[in-house]
Amino acid sequence: MAYDNLVIVLAVAAGVPFLLALVPRVPLPGPVLEIVAGIVLGPAVLNVVHADSTVKALSIIGLSFLLFLAGLEIDTRHLQGPPAKLVGLGLLASLVLASAVGWLLHTAGLVESPLLIGTALVATSLGLLVPILKDADAVDRPVGRLTIGGASAGDICAVLLLSLFFSEHSSTPAARLLLLLGLACLAVLVVVVAVGAGRSMAVSRTVMTMADTSAQVRIRLTMVLIVGLSAIALHLGFEAILGAFVAGVVLRFVDPDAERTHPQFHVKLEGLGYGFLVPVFFVTSGIEFDLGALFADVGTALRVPMFLAALLLVRGLPALVYRRAGLSRAEVLASGLLQATSLPFIVAATTIGVMLDAIRPANAAALVAAGLLSVILFPPMALPLLNRSRGASASDRDPERE
Repeated sequence: MAYDNLVIVLAVAAGVPFLLALVPRVPLPGPVLEIVAGIVLGPAVLNVVHADSTVKALSIIGLSFLLFLAGLEIDTRHLQGPPAKLVGLGLLASLVLASAVGWLLHTAGLVESPLLIGTALVATSLGLLVPILKDADAVDRPVGRLTIGGASAGDICAVLLLSLFFSEHSSTPAARLLLLLGLACLAVLVVVVAVGAGRSMAVSRTVMTMADTSAQVRIRLTMVLIVGLSAIALHLGFEAILGAFVAGVVLRFVDPDAERTHPQFHVKLEGLGYGFLVPVFFVTSGIEFDLGALFADVGTALRVPMFLAALLLVRGLPALVYRRAGLSRAEVLASGLLQATSLPFIVAATTIGVMLDAIRPANAAALVAAGLLSVILFPPMALPLLNRSRGASASDRDPERE
């Protein structure tokens, strides 16, 4: 193992928060600056740092942990009750639009795999929009519940589609579907066993006693769950990120109120992920970003706004169905902008797509650039709209009065 490149990557990750603190008026998310820093310091510009085997290994683990944290954000309670129907309609509309966009771009000769493009466009950066909704005090309002529900449904669907149709391991989609059902059954079994063990007073007492000692037993059990399900996913012919994502969903099922009952547990997980592993993934993504391919010709560069518009169409437009829940125009627009905010899954999907020759490096770079712009532009546009509607009464959100 070599540490020279890793030191630079970690130094970038540590320096980004300080740089953002110097310009607090610029609402730039950390992952964007980490990717940009990787591009500048990498072979594309200054050629100071390279993604060697050590950096790549930690980057893969960081991607898996990012998908785990995304799964952990998914609260199925946002997918239940009356809003569930609207979330389902919105997801269906997104899938139809994603299929149409992918087919049109493929027919025009602009992309290689319409399915990969459609899959990449369906996801939403749930981990990025939840803090924004919290800042606007909108998490418990209808706009927050619907937006989080729509983002959760999009993320689940995107991960499943990517796992079914794009994998380095050779097997038919039908065979993968059966294996996916097997993985789902295993996840249910893990939930049942974990819930049963949690009802044991002896087990609960032991876990509570050692949770905040040097044993850190909750963290250790969580790492077993992540790595175990990732390994099983690989053996079944899927990417490891599917297992990590399922691990996050399973943990949320097992302990849905963990943030309230033992909040330090989530703080520790986020510290491990966002403090170490996830930034390595984002910086490495910037190092491996093909800037030359993006600006090789005008046509490729013009695909960036094209993909950005596709994100708005596929994920933003379906938010119109939320009007049926009584949301105001401002809230619907804010929800659409937040649902169209996507970056981590786009990076993951394009990385896998390039390895499988399902997307050219130039298109992958353009799609990632569109994801970067969505994170830079859409949340700052959505936040004032959410703040404007914060004090709105139920009558103000009545669509008949709008």
